[in-house]
Amino acid sequence: MSRKGWWAGLAAVVMIAGIASLHRLPAYGFAPGRPLGVAGALPVESAPAVPPAPPGHIGVAQGPVHVRYTFDGGVGKPITAVDGGYELRPLGENGGVLSLVRQGPGLAVSYPDRCHLARERDCPRAILEGARDDRLNPGARDLRYGAAVLMTHADLADGANVVQKGYSVGQVSQYKLQVDHRLGHPSCVLAGDGRIHRAEALLDVADGRWHKLSCARSGDRLTLAVDGTPQAAVAVPETLSIANAEPLRVGGKGTSRGNDQFAGEIDDVFVAIG
Repeated sequence: MSRKGWWAGLAAVVMIAGIASLHRLPAYGFAPGRPLGVAGALPVESAPAVPPAPPGHIGVAQGPVHVRYTFDGGVGKPITAVDGGYELRPLGENGGVLSLVRQGPGLAVSYPDRCHLARERDCPRAILEGARDDRLNPGARDLRYGAAVLMTHADLADGANVVQKGYSVGQVSQYKLQVDHRLGHPSCVLAGDGRIHRAEALLDVADGRWHKLSCARSGDRLTLAVDGTPQAAVAVPETLSIANAEPLRVGGKGTSRGNDQFAGEIDDVFVAIG
């Protein structure tokens, strides 16, 4: 049974006046009558066919920034940060669908199952993408970012991006969290000086359980923590500056072919600067 089928077996969706309400037994931690966000498929748009305009001046955060997404608002509301703003929109290609599923007392985002079609270009793809926002550029300031993920070995591939802003090639800087390779190793990446700095943990997080992954850049050090325990670290230049005109993306680096599509579930995405 697929992951989505398993969730469907736990919950019954009842349509009332055109609004989906998800009913769970109290044994799963939901009190009767408590208002909950609505689970279900998110309305996915196609990525714009017109390339974006040249970036012009690229700014950086001018003060402390803390953005966190819990996805608990349900399918009937825009996906915004807990404190408002920083909206993310679902984008997809080839029928890729994102869904909100129950996770503890709230919701998480479920991504398309790993595709095994003969032609990768035909695979369903879907991500969450924000608008350009230079406030999410840390420059050389301290930075923390991460998410909680649920994956199995069936979800693994050579590339599975969890959270990222920017790219590591083409003279574009980047910060990124990924679960790469078929060993289920999480890693944190910073790029921007012509080099890629990666802290990779030699442990498997694709075990069917939720894991909290966090990346922290402090001065000349990039550290990856899994479930609150530091697992890997690498040196980075203190002068390394991360600033780009790319939006924040969750679940892949875009919707085009070779997007390092994530498969599994993601929750509690955060970015903190300063």
